[in-house]
Amino acid sequence: MKKTLFLSPPSFNGFDGAAGARYQAKREITSFWYPTWLAQPAALVPGSKLVDAPAHYQTVEDVLKIAKDYELVIMYTSTPTLPNDVKCAEAIKAQNPHTQVGLLGAHAAVLPTETLEENPVIDFVCRNEFDYTCKELAEGKPYEAIKGLSYRDKFGNIKHTEERELIHDWDSMPSVFPMYEKHLNFRNYFIGYLLHPYVSLYTGRGCPAKCTFCLWPQTIGGHQYRAKSPEAVGKEMALAKSIWGNSVREYFFDDDTFTIDKKRVIAISEHLKKLNLTWSCNARANLDYDTLKTLRDNGLRLLLVGFESGNQGVLDGVKKGIKLEVARKFMNNCNKLGIKVHGAFILGLPNESKETIEDTIRFACEVSPHTIQVSIASPYPGTELYKQAQENGWFTNGDLVASSGIQMSTLQYPNLSASEIEDAVERMYRRFYFRRRTIIPIVKEMIVDPQMLVRRLREGREFMAYLKERHTRSLVNA
Repeated sequence: MKKTLFLSPPSFNGFDGAAGARYQAKREITSFWYPTWLAQPAALVPGSKLVDAPAHYQTVEDVLKIAKDYELVIMYTSTPTLPNDVKCAEAIKAQNPHTQVGLLGAHAAVLPTETLEENPVIDFVCRNEFDYTCKELAEGKPYEAIKGLSYRDKFGNIKHTEERELIHDWDSMPSVFPMYEKHLNFRNYFIGYLLHPYVSLYTGRGCPAKCTFCLWPQTIGGHQYRAKSPEAVGKEMALAKSIWGNSVREYFFDDDTFTIDKKRVIAISEHLKKLNLTWSCNARANLDYDTLKTLRDNGLRLLLVGFESGNQGVLDGVKKGIKLEVARKFMNNCNKLGIKVHGAFILGLPNESKETIEDTIRFACEVSPHTIQVSIASPYPGTELYKQAQENGWFTNGDLVASSGIQMSTLQYPNLSASEIEDAVERMYRRFYFRRRTIIPIVKEMIVDPQMLVRRLREGREFMAYLKERHTRSLVNA
């Protein structure tokens, strides 16, 4: 085995590079997702090290002190962070030219030739579902014998091996929890709507939905949901409890379609109830009352739901596959059952206009989830949205994120400018949060939970600073 380092490189201050399927950016409040995409292949490589520099406030200098002892460095990258990540790779190579440095992530997987051509310092790119590609690299197999790899040969020519098949036997995949325990400080990971400290994980990959904007199903995970059995998940969660005991207050299942198989998710929830664990997960806004009630009775606290828009035409245009009336009924059921909902919305999708943005703001206030996040449509390479933007000339000349890490709009439409999309983010946040219906439940949380009081006050300061920064950028660009 080569001495292998799995690295999430240093980035913008507060930048959440591990953020899910839609975008990587600096959040409204301090937020860090676990680097599961790195931890999973790392769990397959005995003796490997996992470094998540952003969440641990590590600099390039800190990373260099660690990397000097490693033969193989595999870095996670994304579209907005690629230039920054390449600089880190250059520093590692300058320190030790013999270190092999490669990239994984959706951007590199979709554009392997371009990534290698534009960045000579990079030795290889792992394509598609890359876990076993990383394992074989660590085992020292020749590049040409490793499926799913793009690389430079000794003459500098870029080569691509055959595609690697997707993983179907997920029960055989090792848990990421031992990597978390050994290499990460779980108290450094914050998500505004989850209890702290929390731990997140995937129990499988793939999503049958065809949302045009969603990154991972269209680039790496595919549209077939492949997952661990309820029994395997139960054993993994028992392992989690043996590691952290009662220190972790909540577990979050980050699968895009965790609730799509009702029998499976109910069976998993029964294991969680036996372990007395509080948990949350991603869900579509179409779960029925009886399923919701069973999950709540088995420890479910919160659902993360991608509503995206309050306009049916916009939803249909991105192939969301959800009707607004179904979403309203779903929210009504969640409210009846006391299940909290964090609503995710996206502004600037195709067919967006000033009027549809207003529809979305009104819809969010009407169904009133406990908390919301407002993202800007991000056309990542490999997605249908990216292809549409190219074909229709929707791209601006801007970047996905500003130099500060705040997400920007790279899309504009004949009847809606990029600046109007960006301004609507602040407007939606203010309209939603500065209401009694939103404020009172949050204040009640703070009253009954001293930790929540301290946390919400901090988050409030960060949120107002975020709005001020976005507003300042808007004035400068006006």
